[in-house]
Amino acid sequence: MIESPLLPHIGAYIAGKWSQAASGRTLPVHNPASGEHLADVPDMAGEETTAAIEAAARAVDQEVAAAERAGWLRGIHDLLLEHRQEMARIITLEQGKPLKESVVEVEYAAGFFRFYGEQLSALAPRILPEPIRGAQWTIHHRPAGVVGLITPWNFPLAMLAKKLAPALGAGCGVVAKPAELTPLTAIALCHLAERAGVPAGRLNLVIGHAAPIGETLCAHPAVRLISFTGSTEVGRILMQNCAPGLKRLALELGGNAPFLVFADADLEAAADALMANKFRCAGQTCVCANRVLVQHEVADRFAEMMAERVGKLRVGNGLDPQTDIGPLINRAGVEKVSRHVQDALDRGARRIVGNEPREGGGTFYPPTVLTGVTPEMLVSREETFGPVVAIGAFDSEDQAIALANGTPFGLAAYVFTRDAERAERLASRLVFGHVGLNTGSGPTPEAPFGGMKQSGFGREGGVEGLLEFCETQTLVRA
Repeated sequence: MIESPLLPHIGAYIAGKWSQAASGRTLPVHNPASGEHLADVPDMAGEETTAAIEAAARAVDQEVAAAERAGWLRGIHDLLLEHRQEMARIITLEQGKPLKESVVEVEYAAGFFRFYGEQLSALAPRILPEPIRGAQWTIHHRPAGVVGLITPWNFPLAMLAKKLAPALGAGCGVVAKPAELTPLTAIALCHLAERAGVPAGRLNLVIGHAAPIGETLCAHPAVRLISFTGSTEVGRILMQNCAPGLKRLALELGGNAPFLVFADADLEAAADALMANKFRCAGQTCVCANRVLVQHEVADRFAEMMAERVGKLRVGNGLDPQTDIGPLINRAGVEKVSRHVQDALDRGARRIVGNEPREGGGTFYPPTVLTGVTPEMLVSREETFGPVVAIGAFDSEDQAIALANGTPFGLAAYVFTRDAERAERLASRLVFGHVGLNTGSGPTPEAPFGGMKQSGFGREGGVEGLLEFCETQTLVRA
């Protein structure tokens, strides 16, 4: 069982009180690296979700000045950094990623609370400079009201911070629902928010299976916005369920990121960037490269460079400081990656690094490099969500664009070339919300991030992420 000073209570957090499911049902939380039983958390449903929504609605009725809201955010930021090592340990225990990655996640998450604590002046009323129709016009950004935040298991702190910081900053009341596989990090964050002075009811946490909680959030008339990060399939369900109430949605959904390497690129820099981009969280990120597309002239050389680097990665328990790659989140994740790799091999790809996962002892998958990958293979058509570098080839710029855009998803893309004009030209043609030019860097708190096409809509980060949690009101004075 887990013991942590950041987890004095393990339960849901509703109206400022820690509670269990009314039914008494619980869900186990396990360490994916070892199978160790960490804790039992409440398995809640509609009754508790309704109570959390009502608590959030009461809190929203109490208007709080922007300066006080900014103080909450600064306080959470400071507490996260003060307790970064322990928070990182909780992340690693329930999610599996290496501890050094978890520390970076805590610092990244803290950055959203810092950034939005500094941005609330963007919500100040804006008066149009000239009278129009004999009246003065003022633009206000009002809080959206009660919002539901539904987050995934791959970044259990960062994904919640990206939503929670702007929601609290905008003045909303929050009902948060973490993934049932990784709820302990969210519980610890609620403890820190309580210590930072966030009032009872302003932040509520419900834990349990997705369907009954999500259905209640979609149906309840007090909830005006749902922000969700997860699969495109679930995003569609949320859209359908929110349609009767015309509820707003902000959706960050699946990806299938292309990583384009041209013959004139700095291949060493591209290989280093791909290593950092691809193997974070064992490849279980929606912005990591899923399709590595290399110009024919340098494809073999680039594959050799990747093979040399990937062959040195160490797989193991995330608490071991020597570990580079932790486990996948569960057995289903291992089975999906195995299915993708076998499909590629059956269709003519070649495995130059990696082997079959060992049986027992955690949900590990060995880092793998495939060459000769083609568009019809599963590794090209679907998100693999694992530590597999799938390398295909292209001839021309036009073919590279066609291959890159040849997916219904549009979250992130990366381009490596020394030709600055080509880089800008490609960026304008790539239908992706985030494009890295000669970098594999992902999102940052200071800039908006989100998808195109079936990767969703809405933005997190930047001032745009704050405005997602607001309603714009125009006030006219005669």
